[in-house]
Amino acid sequence: MTPNDEPLGGRSNYAGAGLDRDDLQHDPVAQLRAWIAAAIDAGAPEPLAAALATASATGEPSVRMILVRGIDDAGLDFYTNHLSRKGRDLAANPRAALTMWWPTLERQVRCSGPVAPLDPAASAAYFATRPRESQLGAWASAQGETIATRADLEALLAAAAAAHPEGGAAAPPIPLPPHWGGYRLSPDRWEFWQGGRHRLHDRFEYQRPAPNAPWEIRRLQP
Repeated sequence: MTPNDEPLGGRSNYAGAGLDRDDLQHDPVAQLRAWIAAAIDAGAPEPLAAALATASATGEPSVRMILVRGIDDAGLDFYTNHLSRKGRDLAANPRAALTMWWPTLERQVRCSGPVAPLDPAASAAYFATRPRESQLGAWASAQGETIATRADLEALLAAAAAAHPEGGAAAPPIPLPPHWGGYRLSPDRWEFWQGGRHRLHDRFEYQRPAPNAPWEIRRLQP
């Protein structure tokens, strides 16, 4: 073994209470909401953070951290620049996979399925709730494109602020940029994972045998 072959440190010893089939709700969205609530109650940092994986038309994968901004029976919502890498991927290949991970609870949730843009009215309604600085940032930034310096980026932000000046209650709201909006991932497969001793993790998968059929749950080997 060479020095580069040595294992990395920081190995965790999972010691959770485990997860049984009877612990799970019949609906995966309800189960996800329960685990998010537990993460919030436990003070987990960024409990709505998720890794979102997409792929280009040629199958080139890409993954990044996002924030889940909506959860309902139809799926999970997130927002981004449509011209970003993820936006271009989803235009060419409208499927994605997502993972949420709460290390202090030794839990993760995985899901995958088709993705569709949200209605512009829904995107506009969410955009209106964002802080002013975040709204201006969406106008200023060509997400993922090259820029020479931080000063250049701040100049773009200043230009966006000048184009949308503050003026108290009478000032018009900052409109939704045409290149920015939401997406909904509608999972057709879910997995709930609970860390276990000796790496014998508890894994349960939800799948439907047909569209709109009841979810079937099965245990997976770790």
